[in-house]
Amino acid sequence: MDGMDMFPPKEAEMDDWKELEAQPLSPMETESQLQNHERLIKEMKSMSQSSSISEKKRYSNDIPPVISYASPMALKRKEPTPLYDEQRNKCLEMFEKWNESEQIEFVENLLQRMCHYQHGHVNAFLKPMLQRDFISTLPASIAENILSYLDYKSLCSAEQVCHTWRRVIADGMLWKKLIERMVVTDSLWRGLAERRLWIKYLFRPKPGEPPKPHMFYRELYPKIMADIDQIETNWRTGRHNLHRIFCRSENSKGVYCLQYDDQKIVSGLRDNTIKIWDRQTLQCVKVLTGHTGSVLCLQYDDKVIITGSSDSTVRVWNVKSGEMVNTLIHHCEAVLHLRFNNGLMVTCSKDRSIAVWDMVSPTEINLRRVLVGHRAAVNVVDFDDKYIVSASGDRTIKVWNTSTCEFVRTLNGHKRGIACLQYRDRLVVSGSSDNTIRLWDIECGACLRVLEGHEELVRCIRFDNKRIVSGAYDGKIKVWDLQAALDPRAPASTLCIRTLVEHTGRVFRLQFDEFQIVSSSHDDTILIWDFLNVQPPNDSRNNSRTYTYVTR
Repeated sequence: MDGMDMFPPKEAEMDDWKELEAQPLSPMETESQLQNHERLIKEMKSMSQSSSISEKKRYSNDIPPVISYASPMALKRKEPTPLYDEQRNKCLEMFEKWNESEQIEFVENLLQRMCHYQHGHVNAFLKPMLQRDFISTLPASIAENILSYLDYKSLCSAEQVCHTWRRVIADGMLWKKLIERMVVTDSLWRGLAERRLWIKYLFRPKPGEPPKPHMFYRELYPKIMADIDQIETNWRTGRHNLHRIFCRSENSKGVYCLQYDDQKIVSGLRDNTIKIWDRQTLQCVKVLTGHTGSVLCLQYDDKVIITGSSDSTVRVWNVKSGEMVNTLIHHCEAVLHLRFNNGLMVTCSKDRSIAVWDMVSPTEINLRRVLVGHRAAVNVVDFDDKYIVSASGDRTIKVWNTSTCEFVRTLNGHKRGIACLQYRDRLVVSGSSDNTIRLWDIECGACLRVLEGHEELVRCIRFDNKRIVSGAYDGKIKVWDLQAALDPRAPASTLCIRTLVEHTGRVFRLQFDEFQIVSSSHDDTILIWDFLNVQPPNDSRNNSRTYTYVTR
């Protein structure tokens, strides 16, 4: 080995060599060019101690580009000379006699003397040696636990790594666990599992029922994803299966309020009654009587139904028996809205006041505080542990502290009275007789967006994480993209996803979930808009409207 090659080149010389070696060579360069390049590199090194920098730069202009280690020519190896074979074996014998630290130091010195494309060859050689298949080497239980955190796409990729990874995924039933995790964390998956009945194959199977194999869940997952995609498409295109309940009120017609679950629909009617409908048959199974005025608002849980009426009273009913168990007399005019949760109830009235109640039991409900501040009828209230929110015909939304009942702030913006709102987290969505919907940040009081499209008073509104659904006196139900509405860059023309027109009268109340909208109207009907069970559009038997006539 040349004496000069035993030591690193000087800094100035290194700069010149880097300049030469940084130029990539096209794969089409000839073998003679490669040999010419190597010859000139050697000449540059041999003259490094005697030549000036300017002379070396003159050489550099004649040097062809350095070949990239990834190019085909770089991978081509020359036949070793006999001298190389003899000296290589001697070097290896000496190398093996050194300790680890000496070996490392020697290799570092070798690497410093190599060109860029040589470093590339070394890197390509080392990369597979440094990789470790930790999943295959770990105990099965630990490997399963690690892979169980993967999402759908990552789990698909993991199956393609090798047979061992595929076996770990299959033995650990990781597709089943992924589906179970989605069902626990996502209400859409939970509802779909219950409606499509595959929830019975999850978690602990029924006693005596044989467990499903791994491939059952592997094939089930893409079917679920296709189902979810179809539901989203149905919402956007407005495709639905419509079920209509005709309430057949004998005197005053109109359904002012409702709430539903998978077993029943509870509705408050203008004819002073509360009617309960079976979800499967859509038949009226119970009628509650006692109010002497229209039933304007209601809410129920697993124990009680609580209703408010134009007769100024709030009444409490046993949800199972239908027996009236309590009557609250406080407001001096119609009770327009109420909400209750976790032992607290808030009612509001045409008398401009808001009443806050402590619910000890269905028969023991005590008035805690009366909130006064609105200058017109208080049409709607909502609350959580932090705030009570109220909206009034005086065009304002007022925010109150839930625990102290102290006034916090007023949200101003609507140009006419406010008929409806919903409040959750920091977001308030309100509808008004100025025909608009407004989105508000409750913490700072800012109006985030104004939605325009309804032609008359916006009477009811609900929202979830994806959508806002509104109903108005123009008889229309509109579905809005909530995430787009919260994006100030989104054009106004993209916000309304779909307009649904089936009611022949004013829309009074609606609720919805991931699969359906249930709405009621002045036309004395309750409509169920089903976006889940929709026949394919090319099915000639498709009938999107099913009419169910129900008498009292």
